[in-house]
Amino acid sequence: MSKTVPSLLALLALLSACTMVAEPPVRVPEPPAEVPEAAEEREVPEVPEEVELPERPAAVPVPPPLPGVTPPGAPYVARPLPEEVRALWVVRTTLTHPDSIRAMVDRAYRAGFNTLIVQVRGRGDAYYLSRWEARPEAVLSQGLAFDPLALVIREAHARGMGVHAWVNAYLVGGNASLPTDPLHLIRARPDLLAVPRELATDLFWRDPATPEYAGALLRYAQGNTSTIEGIYLAPSHPEVKEHLYSVWMDLAESYHLDGLHFDYVRYPNAEFDYSRVALERFRAWVSPRLSPDQWAELDQRYLRDPLAFVEELPGPWAEFRAAQITELVERIYVGVRKRRPNLVVSAAVFPDADDAYRTRFQDWGSWMAAGILDAVAPMAYTPDNALFEEQIRRAVEAAGGHRVWAGIGVYRNTYRGTLDKILIAGRLGARGVSLFSYDWAVSEGEWDGVRSFLDRLGAEAFLRR
Repeated sequence: MSKTVPSLLALLALLSACTMVAEPPVRVPEPPAEVPEAAEEREVPEVPEEVELPERPAAVPVPPPLPGVTPPGAPYVARPLPEEVRALWVVRTTLTHPDSIRAMVDRAYRAGFNTLIVQVRGRGDAYYLSRWEARPEAVLSQGLAFDPLALVIREAHARGMGVHAWVNAYLVGGNASLPTDPLHLIRARPDLLAVPRELATDLFWRDPATPEYAGALLRYAQGNTSTIEGIYLAPSHPEVKEHLYSVWMDLAESYHLDGLHFDYVRYPNAEFDYSRVALERFRAWVSPRLSPDQWAELDQRYLRDPLAFVEELPGPWAEFRAAQITELVERIYVGVRKRRPNLVVSAAVFPDADDAYRTRFQDWGSWMAAGILDAVAPMAYTPDNALFEEQIRRAVEAAGGHRVWAGIGVYRNTYRGTLDKILIAGRLGARGVSLFSYDWAVSEGEWDGVRSFLDRLGAEAFLRR
């Protein structure tokens, strides 16, 4: 080998090294030691534009499509919504084995139900073949080819039943423990999580990548189980919006669905979201409404108190939070319409529209008025017939009866109480009912010695008509 060759290789290596640029380290903001006596006037930052999350590979190899899965480019026309909707919410635990899925569809069909609302995203996971989120171990244990949603669709459509994919939006974790999957959003992107007011100042200055960050949110959820179900995403974060939009579009494009169904499309309560991104985006969002003097005064306070703007401006702060939810609902509705014009887009909502807006920023009355939602299922889960009637009456007045599916919490009602509420909903002009849930109705509901709660209900409420 010539002596010039090593020299040439060395030169090339040196040139290559010179062209490499080191990535700057991530800087964690530090709390100011003291407030400057005269802070210079600061420019109002623009709200960052939404960015797309990079496409995330499936957690496992994706097998060929099963019946019920839409091949790329294949058209599918959703089944028309029945004149009387007789729906069941089906919790994800029923979707972990092919036998339980087949039994569920058959039992629901024999009981006279015509619509299945199946939970395919429970806590930031996927009970289907998702491009964006991993399937849980209970599903993977049945083999890589097992696609719960495709099987539900195949079995239900063979019986003439509609299938709506039930998607929990912002709730991504329970209050028992943190997920172990490193690809789960809580583990991979803790900076996307919603923060309660109680932890706002502390977590504002803390690096979300540290284990203590998500741990603090979990401990808060564990200490407040009566008011929060677990860990939520931050609705105002641009990447949260992009991720949820991608999840919905993946479902709309990939499956022979008849509808898509929002749940947990709200804040957990009015004490959220005080994450750093939310506080910073509100500061930018509200700035055009303030006089120069008011802005300067609040901005100086903001240097030492991240809550300065939200505490001074509670009205705009509530408006901002509600707008984040509405923006997502509208964008998803438009996106679904472009891809599958016949799909029904619905949502499970708190029955009192005013309370839903005031305490959870779920402005479903405005969504219905604006036509960015096809139907609502008010979760009127009370055992009290009079209260149920009042809640459904108000929902019908707000949305129109043909766009209301009365949500009945059978787990809180007797068998007779459930029958009463089905009759009340019909008398008030609701399009139908949705019962929560199939799983309770076949396992814990009242038996008559021979038949389950579900079988008895179907025989008396639907099949005798």
